[in-house]
Amino acid sequence: MANLFKQKSSANVQNFANVGGYSVPTGCVATVIGMTLANMSNTGLTVDVQVNKGTGGVGNINILKDAPIPVGGSLVVVGGDQKVVLEVNQSMQVNVTSRASAPGNVDAVMSILESDQS
Repeated sequence: MANLFKQKSSANVQNFANVGGYSVPTGCVATVIGMTLANMSNTGLTVDVQVNKGTGGVGNINILKDAPIPVGGSLVVVGGDQKVVLEVNQSMQVNVTSRASAPGNVDAVMSILESDQS
């Protein structure tokens, strides 16, 4: 069984974007071993992070809901003892809500261990 470490990142994430455009390819299972979000705005933000189950938004599962990230701050969503397993066509999505009238955005970095599904 082949194992492959990958790093995916996205700048200026706003509305339920897949981090790094990544979704699990056919024949694989992926373990998210780390995910960090950094507030790149001049205002405090709240974020939602979901597992997109690859079914067009139906059945998506929240990992975080309305979690605050202060100006200049970051948030470790996955890491340490916590891991998230993703199956074929699933992905991690981030949504950002600004506390000000201007839209907010975050930079996102995700570390993945991808394995052959067997």
